[in-house]
This record gives sequence, C-alpha cells and structure tokens, in this order.
Amino acid sequence: MTQMSKQAHTVVEKAATQFLRSLRQRNVSVHTIKAYAGDLKNFAGYIGSHDWRAIDHVTIRSFLSHLYERGLSKTSVARSLAAVRSLYRWLAQEGVVEQNPAALVSTPKLPKKLPRVPTIEEMNSVLDGQMPEVAPFPQRDRLILELLYGCGIRNSELAGINVDDIRLSSEAILIRGKGKKERYVPFGDSAKVALAAYLPVRQQLLLKLKRNIPALLVNQRGGRLTTRSIGRIVKNIAVAKGLSPDVHPHTLRHAFGTHMLEEGADLRAIQEMLGHERLSTTQRYTQLSMKQVLQVYDQTHPRAK
Repeated sequence: MTQMSKQAHTVVEKAATQFLRSLRQRNVSVHTIKAYAGDLKNFAGYIGSHDWRAIDHVTIRSFLSHLYERGLSKTSVARSLAAVRSLYRWLAQEGVVEQNPAALVSTPKLPKKLPRVPTIEEMNSVLDGQMPEVAPFPQRDRLILELLYGCGIRNSELAGINVDDIRLSSEAILIRGKGKKERYVPFGDSAKVALAAYLPVRQQLLLKLKRNIPALLVNQRGGRLTTRSIGRIVKNIAVAKGLSPDVHPHTLRHAFGTHMLEEGADLRAIQEMLGHERLSTTQRYTQLSMKQVLQVYDQTHPRAK
C-alpha cells in the first residue's frame, strides 16, 4: 500500500472513530456502537485509497456486493448499509461532505418474518410447576422467567437490576434501559412469590462465599449473572418444558407485549412498560396479534358472518 493510500485510509478510519465517539456521548446502545464499529471497519478497509469525494453510490453498492461474497446475511448487509448512512449523516452535520451517496443505495429486502411467540397456555406451562432438572439454581431461574415474561424487560436490563432497585411495597422495579433512561416497571404476584423464594437463598449463598454485591441475579460463584448466562438458562428451561429451541430472553419480551395486547391493554401503556421510545416500535405487536383481531372481527362484525 502506498503512503497516499495509507493516508486516505486513515481519513476514513479517523472519521469513523470520531463518529463512534459522538454516539457514545449521545448514550447510544453499547450493542449498536459495537456493531457499527465492526461495520465501519469493514467499510474503511474496502474503501482503501479513496477519499470522500471519490465515493459514490456505485462504490457503496460494490461494498455491499463484497459483503455478500464474504457470506454475510441480508440482515448483516442491511445493518452495514445503515452504519454507512449514519456515518455520512454525521459527516454532513460536521460539514465534511455535502451529499450522502449511501442514501441512493436500496436497503436489502429482508423477509418479513415475525417472531414466533409462545401462547399464554405455553407460557403458563413453563412457569407453573417445578423447575426442570436443567435449572442449576431453581429459585433464581424461576425469577428470571417471571421477570422477563412478567415485566417485559430486556435481557441486559434484567442483568443490570440491583436488589435496591426493587420496590416491594409498590410492586415495581427501577429499570435502566437504553441510553441510560430509567423507568419503573410493575411486577405481579407470581414475580413477588418468586422474589420471596429467591432472596433468602441468594443471601445464604453470598454469606457462605463471603461476598457482598448489589446485583439481584448472582451466579454460583457470587458474581453478577451475565446476559449470556441468562440466555442459556432461558433456552434450556424452555426446551425442557417442551418449547422451541429458538426461545431466548427477547422471545419472552415479545410474549409479554403480545399477550398484554391480546388481553386488552392500551398500546401506550405497553409502550411505557417496554421502554420503547417510539409508539411505532410497540405497534409491531399489533401485527403479532392480527390473528386474534381477525377472529374477533369474524365473530362480531355483522357483515363478516
């Protein structure tokens, strides 16, 4: 690579680094920043000796083709394009470029596949009765399921809960969501029972290990339970209880939103509990519940009979 090429490459990388720093300052999700960092590193590597003026929509289309050739999925390629578009929007705000060539590139068409959500009956079958043998810490693992499904919180939000965040008297939990936004989420009797069963066992474990940590959910070594461990626990219990191996913590969040809507909850109330910034995000659950809507229509509208 020539000196000129290295210098031009550095310009793209430097811009990407500054852009990612601006995202951190805006409290954008850590997961989003990590994904964008990888996508923009690929983009900078592909661009090589080009500077901003030499990059047009054809170049960006070629970059996407390059990603397909490397075996990336449509979802990954679409995310890479989103990262490049966001970078260009920031560059325009900073006065570095005047146009966004990525805006002229069509987003790969993704299959409109809505997640399969367990039915209310299936969720009750998982939560009722004893925890299966695959649950290494039954009291804690029941609480994990009760909070994910009963509160509709994200895996990362669950892992971040501290004991002091629980307001037993008002039956609510302080949740720290995306962008460090805080909200209170109510919990029901089932979660309250699960908490009452788990907290003394947690205390005994920490006393035995001579540990004192604020985390609500702890592992057998007395450390905070990770999101990866929570995902593994949820999947193992779901499979043992007869559900699909595709079940993960976010599935229970989807189930929360869908079942609340099916039972007549207000969409804005669900939005508040899920911590969605936009109502349009919550409205995805209306698609998940369309089957029930059609049934109600068929049963009640005079012209449907």
